[in-house]
Amino acid sequence: MPEDYPYPVLKPFRKMPGLTKLVAAGARLIGQHPVAEKLERLYRFQKETSEESQRDILDNVRRHYPGNTRFVVLPMELSAFGYGAPEMPLSAQHDELAALARDPEVGKSVIPFATIDPRADLQATELWRAIDKLSFRGVKLYPRLGFAPDDPVLMAHVYPRLEKMGLPVMSHCSRGGVQGRYLSDHWADRYTEPEAFIPVLRAFPKLRVCLAHFGGQRDWEAYANPDQYDPLDDAYDRNWQVSIRRMIGSGDFPGLWTDISYTLFQFEDYAPFLRMFLKGDDLESKRLRSRVLFGSDYYMTRQEKLSEKAVCIRLRNALGEPLFRQIADENPTIWLGEA
Repeated sequence: MPEDYPYPVLKPFRKMPGLTKLVAAGARLIGQHPVAEKLERLYRFQKETSEESQRDILDNVRRHYPGNTRFVVLPMELSAFGYGAPEMPLSAQHDELAALARDPEVGKSVIPFATIDPRADLQATELWRAIDKLSFRGVKLYPRLGFAPDDPVLMAHVYPRLEKMGLPVMSHCSRGGVQGRYLSDHWADRYTEPEAFIPVLRAFPKLRVCLAHFGGQRDWEAYANPDQYDPLDDAYDRNWQVSIRRMIGSGDFPGLWTDISYTLFQFEDYAPFLRMFLKGDDLESKRLRSRVLFGSDYYMTRQEKLSEKAVCIRLRNALGEPLFRQIADENPTIWLGEA
């Protein structure tokens, strides 16, 4: 992360996570228990971000899963979204991830993806170095940083070869997350919404694209609690969760996938809806359950009450073993191009 993100005034808290714990204790002392609880979860998140290496974070998440679990690891390119240069450039981040994938103890559990911000790499040189020389297995995009999915750089230098090589794309698809410093919420949403990928899906029909987070928590909340939203609210009127289900269910976009990472950490609120969407006998439901991936978005989940293991086991119980096996094992194998 660049030093000034998200605000320069927070630098002391980033350098000394104990300050967050101290403020949480003060909030609890004056009776602000909900605030204290949020700050304590933020402190857990900060502790995770202060780990010395990607290997340390991988070791932390592996404790929540069976020993043969594999993880798609997604880097971030944050040099061009308006907050200055990160301390570690993307090439070094890719190199560290490649070394993790070669680690004799844990390397087999790592599926590394490369990333690109097309404004920072007009020829996609670093991305193809990671794929061609470091054997990365796919590409992560984050349009909310300030670029469209059909950016000319991506359309000319990224998608054609990815489609030819059979490598997948993961793209952030939630109204929350990291956002370009000078980007309005309106344009951040327009770059990130499911429909923004339609030109890509039509131009490259064999490209496998996963829209992460199944639209995100705000849109799931608006779907689950419509009486709490103004009909003109964008999350209600142009609900991304509904859009993704319709686009996949229509059969018009055979390369479109989605995942439930982070969104389902509000488990009690949303798991019944996911079960209903995936259990149907109609053709739309069948298409959808063949295109949904299990995911977590660790370490973001460290901010939540439930642990990785708790959400995984609850979801396994709620969906039933065959359906959980499909989204956690069978579908990812196909999406990654291993089937």
